[in-house]
Amino acid sequence: MVYHHLYSKFAKKDHVRAGVIGAGNYGTAIVTQDPHTPRLSVVVVADLSLDAAKGAYLKAGFDPSTLVYADSVEIAQSAIDDGKRVYTDKPLLVADLPSVDIVCESTGIPEASVVYALRAIKNGKHVAMITKDCDVTVGPMLKKLAKEAGVVYTPVDGDQHGLLIQLYEWAKSVGLSVISGGKATDGEFIYDEATGEARIITDKPIHAPYQASIIIAPEDREFLQMIPQGRTAEYVAQRARILAKLPQPGSYDLCEMTIAANYTGLEPAVDTLVHAPLRVTEIPVAYCEQAHGGVFDRAGKIDLATCLRAPAESGLGGGVFLVVRCDNAYSNHVLTTKGQIANYDDTAAVIYRPYHLCGVETSSSILMAGLLGIDTGSDDYLPRYDLVKVAARDIKAGEVFGNDHSPQLTARIVPAIPVAMGNAACAHLLVGNRAIRDIPAGTLITYEMVEEPEGSPLWALRRQQDRTFLTSAAMSPTDPLETA
Repeated sequence: MVYHHLYSKFAKKDHVRAGVIGAGNYGTAIVTQDPHTPRLSVVVVADLSLDAAKGAYLKAGFDPSTLVYADSVEIAQSAIDDGKRVYTDKPLLVADLPSVDIVCESTGIPEASVVYALRAIKNGKHVAMITKDCDVTVGPMLKKLAKEAGVVYTPVDGDQHGLLIQLYEWAKSVGLSVISGGKATDGEFIYDEATGEARIITDKPIHAPYQASIIIAPEDREFLQMIPQGRTAEYVAQRARILAKLPQPGSYDLCEMTIAANYTGLEPAVDTLVHAPLRVTEIPVAYCEQAHGGVFDRAGKIDLATCLRAPAESGLGGGVFLVVRCDNAYSNHVLTTKGQIANYDDTAAVIYRPYHLCGVETSSSILMAGLLGIDTGSDDYLPRYDLVKVAARDIKAGEVFGNDHSPQLTARIVPAIPVAMGNAACAHLLVGNRAIRDIPAGTLITYEMVEEPEGSPLWALRRQQDRTFLTSAAMSPTDPLETA
């Protein structure tokens, strides 16, 4: 990494002062790294729970006497000027503070997230967007508005889509052809050949009808061995059947892949993604073109993989991967014979990063924005795809739609389309809003099925994005920054 050289030679300032909105697990990790991260100070943390906001600083080891509650910009700025750290339950205060250079938005609530992001951009502050629910809905518009305002809007290192985008950009910069890319799901399938047990390791709750472990029938165990040459499609299909009772990827996984697809142009092969259970050694075998034994009709795909491994083997660690080749024969020989894991005919190799450190490593994106005015995404961020939802069970009129962790709905990735009656509804325009009518299980949720909230900044900005990128209609005369 050359970050230290970039900071020392090209930084526009000596230090970055960040504000964090949303002191959940992710936001708190940013704060707890503050004492250990050169050039970075988190000067204010906001959360509707004061215990959570203050608790982030306490977990970081700050002396309670250095922490000040503030409910106004004046009080907060005075405390920061005195060398104190501020905690508050007034999130808008963060974007209004003169001393804040970058706002880290990590509420996880898209309606709130868009308000705070717009306010920060209006006030000339960079935005590190951690709330993927907001990013997948209106991220391209927020990035455009930020660029016009002369500030940075960036995904973050630590989130898998942010890491995948960077890995993709690196691969292209060194001349690799990207066949596919994706991320590992957080859960891993552990298969014990001696007992025939397959189980999941995950930090997420397991909901019915899924279970934590299963015993593989003797006649099915061959399909959990290494995929033989020429039998990829068969093995992937059989594993989907055999392991179906273990927890499967969630809507949040598809959400991250939608953002990555919008940044990179990689496309899903199917709207649900293949999300095959694969060993690391099988990723280049399965996730290449059919002409070379894989499952994809052509190169340029994005997908998920759940790591399948033995108890004593290392896994993917919730990391990210690319399947690549070199278009020059000599270069490709080097690629596939110097330790990289290749497919059977040496036309593809996997490059993977077997970890993602969440908020612990997000400081790199914060510092790149604050010191250099550079984002860690890519310049080509377009609304290519939308995340949409399908009813997983019958939904009654008046019922409130849940978020990506709710078992009420399942997700799909489809080409982006504008907000309009009859069109599939963007997933996070549903969250917290009511169903207008009864919706049978298996139904794709469309806009006429959801009650639009009055005066929603999220819906308004999404329509602005649609007009800007998806239609030729004139831009609205209303500037969204004026209402932030």
